[in-house]
Amino acid sequence: MTSGDMMALMPLMILAGGSVLVLLAGAIRPGYYLYEAAIAFVAGALFWTVAVPAEATLPGLAMTPFARFFAVFLDLAGIVALLLSAAYNRRRGIVGEEFPATLLFALAAMGAACAATDLLMLFLALESFTFAFYILVAIERNSARGGEAGLKYLLNGTLSAAILAMGIALLYADRGTLRLAELVPQPGGPALEPLFLVGVCLILLGLAFKLSLVPAHLWTADVYQGAPAPVTALLSTASKGASLAALLLLLPLLAGWQGSHAILWWLALLTMVSGNLAALVQGSIKRMLAWSSVAQMGYAALALVVAPYGGARAAAFYVVVYAAAGLATFGAVAVLSDEVERDGIEEYRGRGYANPLAGAALAVGLFSLAGIPPAAGFMGKFAVFAAALRGGETTLAVAGILTALVSVFFYLKVVVALYMRPAEGEVTNARPLLISEIIALAVPMAATLFLGVYPAPLLDLLMRVLP
Repeated sequence: MTSGDMMALMPLMILAGGSVLVLLAGAIRPGYYLYEAAIAFVAGALFWTVAVPAEATLPGLAMTPFARFFAVFLDLAGIVALLLSAAYNRRRGIVGEEFPATLLFALAAMGAACAATDLLMLFLALESFTFAFYILVAIERNSARGGEAGLKYLLNGTLSAAILAMGIALLYADRGTLRLAELVPQPGGPALEPLFLVGVCLILLGLAFKLSLVPAHLWTADVYQGAPAPVTALLSTASKGASLAALLLLLPLLAGWQGSHAILWWLALLTMVSGNLAALVQGSIKRMLAWSSVAQMGYAALALVVAPYGGARAAAFYVVVYAAAGLATFGAVAVLSDEVERDGIEEYRGRGYANPLAGAALAVGLFSLAGIPPAAGFMGKFAVFAAALRGGETTLAVAGILTALVSVFFYLKVVVALYMRPAEGEVTNARPLLISEIIALAVPMAATLFLGVYPAPLLDLLMRVLP
């Protein structure tokens, strides 16, 4: 390994090394600025990624503009999640070094997944951050709902890992290599073997679990509801971004196989329809947002159906826009939660006046998820549907537009509860927000509004990252 390779890998090394150091520091000095140290490590990795744009190709990993783009995205989401977690965990009695150390480990693994060049490294990275989320989801030991969520996530995730590993094994049995570049079918080459096609299908099914795509989506609502709100914020945004990046890396393997188009087509359609219809009947805000997350990933899958027509860039843009809105909404849920988490939508009646910043962040995030301008969700949906129409997928685009219209009802239902329905009983004044909470709410809310009004810089960047 050369010094240039070390420079390129330094962001991942900072996160992985920071995870170990935070774990050791917690054992020596329990509770001593652990979250501040974790934020410093993530900020250091973010600064290095931006300030030192070194590129390197190593066995299993390649630090490319694509990997660096997603590294910045993941680090920003991680900082917001840590800012939310510090105060939230103190209120809920979640103590110890395990939480910040595991979160740093998850960020390192997600960054590795975005830089993988062979299936073995991709599998290890995907399962490493999934394993970290098993711990984070069930971190609240006194919560029966959290334990149930962790167990359900573990059982479903284990099945997903087995399916993914079987698919990788079949590809290796057919081609004798795990390198992504060598697995890509060559134009005019021999017909794809059934073993290769079955392996690709199994890998797609394994990634469908990570992205909450139908039919591998049923775990999502229970896990999102049972996990601590800051964990749900990171799970619903950063892990989805890393999984989408992994799917983008695997898209060239589908070249030349018409069956992949039909698979992605049905995945997108069923996910959009199922997610939005299920969200209509939810009385829990976290379950509603969970089913909403399913639907949002359906729109990203819609963009992947027309990847050659700008769909890959639209999907990457959409996941960034969704992440900003998701961090704002789940961040507001975390801030509005005290010792007992507010979960029912009716419990948010009048809370927009009691806590103006949290109410505004929640409302802006919901407007973005609904695709209402000037929030960024409108531009995200516009990019996805425009790519679908360019690719000739009119039916899928119309289905996406109709399901998006349906989603407006359940998103605005929460906004109505926040501002237009009186609370049952007296609404006490909210506790003063900490600086960390103000930053954690203001940053994603500002990003949501900025990208809705001026998306050109991000779209131009994606033109260079995803040619």
